[in-house]
Amino acid sequence: MYETYKKRIFALCLRLTGNMAMAEEATQEVFIQVWRKIDSFNGKSSLYTWLHRVASNTTISYIRKQKNWLNRVISKDDDDDPQRYEETWVPDPDLSLLDRLIMRLPQRARLVFVLHAVEGYRHEDIAKQLKTSTGTSKAQFHRARNLIRGWL
Repeated sequence: MYETYKKRIFALCLRLTGNMAMAEEATQEVFIQVWRKIDSFNGKSSLYTWLHRVASNTTISYIRKQKNWLNRVISKDDDDDPQRYEETWVPDPDLSLLDRLIMRLPQRARLVFVLHAVEGYRHEDIAKQLKTSTGTSKAQFHRARNLIRGWL
């Protein structure tokens, strides 16, 4: 299972975290959780669908555990300074243009954008996952989309 899905799970983790090292650690955490929870897979959906859900939940939990979670996700100061992203963002030439732009997004906007636009989650589901309101999810998606359009 690991060999079959590791690249796809890593790509999801990378989009959600926006950081290569964090994505590698989150991917490892995902497969540890899969190992622990494999008995809960009931076959009502495909294995990848279940694995994808475990991966997104585990990665979001991983991000929350990081030292600066409150500063990056809850603090408004994090998202109010667009210059900060321009100065710290370093493009990875191996990523697609969309992935490079996603990496530039502020954390909250990136999480919502990836979950909604890339992974197809509804705003209601995203709000539950991120413990926020549906309106906040929609606002962050709108913000992410506008930032990406501006960068194009």
